[in-house]
Amino acid sequence: MAAEPSEKTGLNATPVPGAVPVPVPTQPEDTQPGPTATNTDEKNSAPLPSAEAETKETNSSSRASTSNGDSTAGTSAKKGKEISGEKVENDLSKADSKVWTQKAEEEKRDPWAHLSEKEAKILRTQVDTNEVKPGVLILYRFASRNDILIIIVSAIAAIAAGAALPLMTVIFGNLQGTFQDFFTGLMDKSDFMDEMTGLVVYFVYLGVGEFVCTYIATVGFIWMTDKQPITDTGEHISAKIREHYLQSCLRQNIGFFDKLGAGEVTTRITADTNLIQEGISEKVGLTLSAIATFVAAFVIGFIHYWKLTCILLSTVAALMLVMGGGSSFIIRYNKASIDAYALGGTVAEEVISSVRNCIAFGTQDRLSKQYDAHLIKAEHFGFKVKGAIGVMVAGMMLILYLNYGLAFWMGSQYLVDGIIPLSDVLIIMMSVMIGAFNIGNVAPNVQAFTTAVSAASKIYSTIDRQSPLDPTDDKGEKLDKVEGNIRLENVKHIYPSRPEVVVMEDVTLDFPAGKTTALVGASGSGKSTIVGLAMRFYEPVGGMVYLDGHDINQLNLRWLRQHIALVSQEPTLFGTTIYTNICHGLIGTKWENESDEVQKSLVEEAAKKANAHDFICTLPEGYETNVGERGFLLSGGQKQRIAIARAIVSDPKILLLDEATSALDTKSEGVVQAALEAAAEGRTTIVIAHRLSTIKDAHNIVVMSEGRIVEQGTHNDLLETHGAYYRLVTAQNIATAHELTADEQDAIDQEEEELIRQASRKSASGAGFAEDPDDDIRDRLNRSTTQKSVSSMALANRKPEEDQKYKLWVLIKLIASFNKPELVLMVLGCIFAAICGGGNPTQAVFFAKEIVTMSVIITPANKDQVKHDANFWASMYLMLAWVMFIAFAIQGIFFAKCSERLIHRVRDRAFRTILRQDVEFFDRDENAAGALTSFLSTETTHVAGLSGVVLGTLLMITATLVSAIALSVAIGWKLALVCVSTIPILLGCGFFRFWLLAHFQRRSKNAYAHSATYASEAISAVRTVAALTREEDVLKQYKDSLAKQQHDSLISVLKSSALYAASQSLLFLCFALGFWYGGTLIADREYDMFQFFVCFSAVIFGAQSAGSIFSFAPDMGKAHQAAAELKTLFDRKPVVDTWSSEGEEVGEIEGTIEFRDVHFRYPTRPEQPVLRGLNLDVRPGQYVALVGASGCGKSTTISLLERFYDPLAGGIYVDGREISSLKVNEYRSLIALVSQEPTLYQGTIKDNIILGCPREDVTDEAIEFACQEANIHSFILSLPEGFDTVVGSKGALLSGGQKQRIAIARALIRDPKILLLDEATSALDSESEHVVQAALDKAAKGRTTIAVAHRLSTIQKADVIYVFDQGRIVEEGTHGELMKKGGRYAELVNLQSLEKRN
Repeated sequence: MAAEPSEKTGLNATPVPGAVPVPVPTQPEDTQPGPTATNTDEKNSAPLPSAEAETKETNSSSRASTSNGDSTAGTSAKKGKEISGEKVENDLSKADSKVWTQKAEEEKRDPWAHLSEKEAKILRTQVDTNEVKPGVLILYRFASRNDILIIIVSAIAAIAAGAALPLMTVIFGNLQGTFQDFFTGLMDKSDFMDEMTGLVVYFVYLGVGEFVCTYIATVGFIWMTDKQPITDTGEHISAKIREHYLQSCLRQNIGFFDKLGAGEVTTRITADTNLIQEGISEKVGLTLSAIATFVAAFVIGFIHYWKLTCILLSTVAALMLVMGGGSSFIIRYNKASIDAYALGGTVAEEVISSVRNCIAFGTQDRLSKQYDAHLIKAEHFGFKVKGAIGVMVAGMMLILYLNYGLAFWMGSQYLVDGIIPLSDVLIIMMSVMIGAFNIGNVAPNVQAFTTAVSAASKIYSTIDRQSPLDPTDDKGEKLDKVEGNIRLENVKHIYPSRPEVVVMEDVTLDFPAGKTTALVGASGSGKSTIVGLAMRFYEPVGGMVYLDGHDINQLNLRWLRQHIALVSQEPTLFGTTIYTNICHGLIGTKWENESDEVQKSLVEEAAKKANAHDFICTLPEGYETNVGERGFLLSGGQKQRIAIARAIVSDPKILLLDEATSALDTKSEGVVQAALEAAAEGRTTIVIAHRLSTIKDAHNIVVMSEGRIVEQGTHNDLLETHGAYYRLVTAQNIATAHELTADEQDAIDQEEEELIRQASRKSASGAGFAEDPDDDIRDRLNRSTTQKSVSSMALANRKPEEDQKYKLWVLIKLIASFNKPELVLMVLGCIFAAICGGGNPTQAVFFAKEIVTMSVIITPANKDQVKHDANFWASMYLMLAWVMFIAFAIQGIFFAKCSERLIHRVRDRAFRTILRQDVEFFDRDENAAGALTSFLSTETTHVAGLSGVVLGTLLMITATLVSAIALSVAIGWKLALVCVSTIPILLGCGFFRFWLLAHFQRRSKNAYAHSATYASEAISAVRTVAALTREEDVLKQYKDSLAKQQHDSLISVLKSSALYAASQSLLFLCFALGFWYGGTLIADREYDMFQFFVCFSAVIFGAQSAGSIFSFAPDMGKAHQAAAELKTLFDRKPVVDTWSSEGEEVGEIEGTIEFRDVHFRYPTRPEQPVLRGLNLDVRPGQYVALVGASGCGKSTTISLLERFYDPLAGGIYVDGREISSLKVNEYRSLIALVSQEPTLYQGTIKDNIILGCPREDVTDEAIEFACQEANIHSFILSLPEGFDTVVGSKGALLSGGQKQRIAIARALIRDPKILLLDEATSALDSESEHVVQAALDKAAKGRTTIAVAHRLSTIQKADVIYVFDQGRIVEEGTHGELMKKGGRYAELVNLQSLEKRN
């Protein structure tokens, strides 16, 4: 990074003698903070355990503690509210008051310490990876002999291309010498023409050589690292790394992925291989060229005259000093700026990821101020960074012009003394300059190499990892015949990713061949673990698993999996046709290589058995229908039936069904269940079921709890024993009696359709009154009741948001509005930018004057005069150097101020506008917290590309070109016009040289996007790939997709490399043209030397430096896109708008709540009905509980009460007024919400509590009172810093229970009339749960309270319990009444009591 800015400042754009590269007032991309790294300040970061570790810990502890916690719903009724008694209160005040800092130490400890050595070893081999030591050579580990040959040839070409640049100065110097000889009469016209054309032809040769060498080097390096060379033996390197990496991933055991996550694999296979590719492709060539240029330049200098070269070496030292000094400032401030943005990003991420909380409490404005505080800091440092860049660029300009002055001043001394001719002075001066500026190009590339090496070490450590369960390995025996008897013997299992939880303890179980065995039990009881062990996804830490009496560890893994078929709860299909998806089931079987006809008949047969054939045939393309990525184009039931067909197509001996119907709705479930029963016929089948009615015909039913077997037997045997199974069955039967039949379901659907139709008419007419049913006649005549689905009608009513196309002018106006206050700075900046542009033509005059002065024949008579004149022009350079320094520094600093102000204001406004949006906005996939946070950090910085900086850059280019053309036309119009004709080429070269370098980087990223998607699809479904033994198949497809991309991308590389080589070499041809035409004019005595050099250097060097500026103008394309996205965001008006002041005043409320026939669907999932005619009454001061299975609409009810959404039909009334007619902010201020995941923000405990209060001036008494009510006061006082204790990012320094009680205190400080509790204790372990429950019971007194509960023991004392099912209320009453009734509620209670059995 050290000299990164040099690369961006345009100074490496100086392959030209005398070209004054005009650097630019922009800022290097790299100094922009990227998407925020969420690092918290040091103070917090020390004791923070990772959030993930924390949740795992709480979950596992809650799982572990359920056993001794609220045992059954019945018994814990006592515990429920006795807590409010004084005695218990005191005990509770001490409960859950551990300060949560020991975690960091715990995490450092060995996670396997509590296990025996054998167990620890088994788990360790499943997750450990050895690190590979990084070194530059490992990058080329997969290079073949041909690759290495290509590397060597390309390296030689790159060195030659680099060395060619300084050779040009020799020709330039000799041409000047030839002109001088002609004017001083040492040469006649014909000799002059011969000599001159000879030298000009050298320019052409150099140009051709440069083109060929650059082309070979660029293509060679990019091609070799990324393509397949024409010879087939040497495969390309980075594609090889990608292949080996995916191959290694597919070989790994499942435990490895539990630790890693599919996201990380995707990142490695895309981002990290791109980093490696950058480190071994064109950057190597560029670095070699830059070093070669540097070396060649100084060799040429020393050959011509060592003393002058040594003196001018000071330029290199000065340049290094300026670059080094500037970079150290830039890096320091940049780090500070990035840190400030990162802290801001953390705030933004915290707020956006818990945006419901922020909306519910109306804290948008206060949190925006917190964010803004970080932005102010970031702006301060950002200004310093950009200012430092401006001054550094100015310093480089200073050195550049001072170098001219010094060279002519010293050179004239040696010239007058007769030591060297003027041509040598020019050659040395230009060589040194080219060499000095090129060495600045090396540093940024070195960074690319180091990044590549570190990325490679991570990738290679996976490639080298030996998998303990390698499906591609051929060892292990294969049985001739499989019966299908499976036996578990004394099995103990621990998942390697959760070593602290024993999932299965001493289980012995037989699965007889050809019979169906069902496993039932609460979640987490070890049912799915049995499936994982049978597939050998994991190694058990104790005991054995046998297949037909053979230990499965001795069998070949691939062979074993080919004889077992698995249908899991979430079926994974691959992004290809239905036919191919089903064919995946044939991999590894005797039918794998059969003819298409045979395979087709097998596939159709399997589809018929799986009840899928009929629906597949109704699809337009039948079996050739593409199912989309992960099968998202099909419904759940369709996916599941295709998965079943895939499982049975190879007629496996063993079938594992892991809750195969649980994710389906009632209608699909029946169909799929029928398919499963047909499929299980005559095979060893292991079924995990959650609906007991589906398994009553099983040959053996095993009831599990907490990793042990509670009871087993047939359905009838178990019913007779009246044990756990009996209780489950009776409860489920009663509940089923209350379920809707298909006809009732249809009736509801139709009623809902009608309602939505009315709602859409109502909103169309804008009238808010109910309609008379008879008014509908006209509609009935016009159309039959359409068979459109309800969702399509609800959707038709909602207009989708269109992508707006904005004119450029509109966007520029938008961005200019953010910079209005800095208008004066902008104008001044532009004036100085124009002055900077005039530097080039001015120096052309000085240059020509120097040459004319020193081109005379030196005699003792004119010796002093020549020295005097030369010194005068040298001192003019000194003057120009300082003028340029001041102009560049001032415009750099002014524009830095403007662009930082702009970015700050845009970010602040964007953040506030994001928080203005309603919850529907955040439900959309594209508006996930990560995406919005990165939008805030990256898109907002791109906007600077349409601001004053660009204006300055364009002005500078215009000033350079206009003044150069004006000057040269005035002095010698003929030569001027010929030179002007080369301007487009020179501008193009300057622009393309940099644009293409950026393009190469973009290309390598995009080229692999498609294959990366494919790889990540395979890895995220790694269990399915393993179960189907698709490893080789996946790898083969990946290779094909890489090969296709390489072919496509080869053509683009050949084209763009040619363009790049041309941009490097056309320069020489322009020089040749200028010198040849100028020489002809001189031969005819039309022009003198002054005219020639003014015209030539003004136009050609001017155009070149202008071209290099082009490339540094901030990316206008990105800026345009970013500005359009911001404009769209700023223009979006949410349905529920917190900025609006419309609606009635709320005033005092009592707290009566009623839902009248409310229908609702989430806008992002319109096909899924959530509430279907909900009617609900809550009286003031009542404690009402909502219970039901997940997904039945409980939390939605809370969301609608908070007015996160508006219902599709029906209304919600508080004190008889519909809530959508009230002022939304005022209405929300009367409600408090405590949700399942308590949200705390960075800052102190006090800050977090105050956020609950609508006013900001809260007394300490009020805070303390709220904390006492929330049972957290004594805990806070026990902390060393009391209320000023920092809670860490997202409250990570507190335990779950402590966070939840702070969240309750925050809710109570509002003194709400209505308290909403959304599963407020579900994420806690039992100790914390009791404390928090006590706090909640206390908080609910005297308020209308609605609690959504998932642990029924917590709500037994509720005044009314409403039981939800499929978006309607099916039962209501108190706990006692509902238990007597023995319906859905009783079933839920019994289910939970089974979960808690020991």
